[in-house]
Amino acid sequence: MASRAGTVAQPQDLVDLTALLDAYYDVSPDLSDPGQRVAFGTSGHRGSSLKASFNEPHILAITQAIVEYRAGQGITGPLYMAKDTHGLSEPAQNSALEVLAANGVHVLIDARHGYTPTPALSHAILTHNRNAAPGAPQADGIVVTPSHNPPGDGGFKYNPPHGGPADTDATGWIANRANELLENGLRGVKRIPVAEALAAGTTGKFDFLSSYVDDLPSVLDLNAIREAGVRIGADPMGGASVDYWGEIGERHHLNLTVVNPTVDPQWAFMTLDWDEKIRMDCSSPSAMASLINRMSDGAKFDVATGNDADADRHGIVTPDGGLMNPNHYLAVAIDYLYRHRTGWNPQSVIGKTLVSSSIIDRVAESLGRKLVEVPVGFKWFVPGLLSGEGAFGGEESAGASFNKMDGSVWTTDKDGILLALLASEITAVTGKSPSQLYKGLTDQFGDPVYARIDAAATREQKAALGKLSPSDVTATELAGETITAKLTEAPGNGAAIGGLKVVTENAWFAARPSGTEDVYKIYAESFKGAEHLKQVQAEAKALVDGVIS
Repeated sequence: MASRAGTVAQPQDLVDLTALLDAYYDVSPDLSDPGQRVAFGTSGHRGSSLKASFNEPHILAITQAIVEYRAGQGITGPLYMAKDTHGLSEPAQNSALEVLAANGVHVLIDARHGYTPTPALSHAILTHNRNAAPGAPQADGIVVTPSHNPPGDGGFKYNPPHGGPADTDATGWIANRANELLENGLRGVKRIPVAEALAAGTTGKFDFLSSYVDDLPSVLDLNAIREAGVRIGADPMGGASVDYWGEIGERHHLNLTVVNPTVDPQWAFMTLDWDEKIRMDCSSPSAMASLINRMSDGAKFDVATGNDADADRHGIVTPDGGLMNPNHYLAVAIDYLYRHRTGWNPQSVIGKTLVSSSIIDRVAESLGRKLVEVPVGFKWFVPGLLSGEGAFGGEESAGASFNKMDGSVWTTDKDGILLALLASEITAVTGKSPSQLYKGLTDQFGDPVYARIDAAATREQKAALGKLSPSDVTATELAGETITAKLTEAPGNGAAIGGLKVVTENAWFAARPSGTEDVYKIYAESFKGAEHLKQVQAEAKALVDGVIS
């Protein structure tokens, strides 16, 4: 049977919203099943009410745990709360409000009764804390989103006063306490009805949209975009950025068209992802097929962009190159920004995850900038963005942020709207599309081939992979080249990577266990072509299997 990837979803692909919402309220988790307990990954707790992994008991327990965590940390300022367009997001926000209000927490929700992108929440937290008097109570936040995950999923994420994703110490404490509360039948959870919570004196409103949109000139050269007349097509992909894009165009007088303003918790308008699931992954050619086809059919846009459901990821489509590989765009963005942001700290470093393309290493060297390579997870970029010592941080999964023109912090969470608009600034200032500029980088530094594959692994094998040391790897060559590095810690900060990275002069691979499936992921890249990459992948799998079996 031919794959339906890239084709519009059919009725049988759509989540049953009634069943989804009923399960949220009616189903209680079986705590003997690890998959039904609270577990924070790199971006909070995620699951589905239909799988008993994201239900009201989870949210009540997590929220009470956050209340206790912030009290223990002395965080007494307002808690900003955002939600995206997933079907489970509003019920989860209501459940959280019941607990927060009962505990007397000052909560600020969207003044427009709309949806709030993750970067707008990060921006709000940082703005509040920057403007607060010395010693004044600090703000933090909660984002209710499973990011690009399918419509049947929900997500719940905590951002402490630094505005970015909570670190593992915080999420570990919150998850452990939440599971304790679940085990005790939610005894210890304070709660009032949602109507009372919304009417409580501690529940207020905040205009996330104006705070974010009106501050964009501090981080982007919108004058250049406007004066060049760059024609922008922005696709919110049914997500939280839907109202933001229209306001950005109107308030800043840009030639901007919102190509699809539809919000539908079933996402019936989406094209199916590679595995025939609905997934709002703006880095996937299959999920982005509608926008790509619009460009190839002659849409008069100089740049077209997509965002996932909470707008922390970006997809860049150009007339000459189609959908850009996220690694390619990161390299272009870094090269452009570090040449044009004269207000940044001249010593500011470039941050990348260790599974991002090595062309970034070569760009950094050409710029005379230090490269800091960290494990997967945007939380690792937070300190640098806050201090200005790391003015850009980016992940291979199309998530990045960078500092304001003056070098001060913009967001400490991924900002897909920002990176999408940057593509228009780049086009306006250079007169070239980001894909044309990437071609120039490959002419200078070589043209890498990059891919990720999954390999089957048991839970025990995944655990073994996560605990490897370099001495466990005895191989000296990879795909005909001498191995120059065997890494189980990130060279940028010494943090454990939870897997293995092996490097040669012209290639590398990294293997990491999946947190949700019985597979491990092999990221690999070669500057010697597609056939060499296949050899790297095959030898990588054999090497890892030999070590963990």
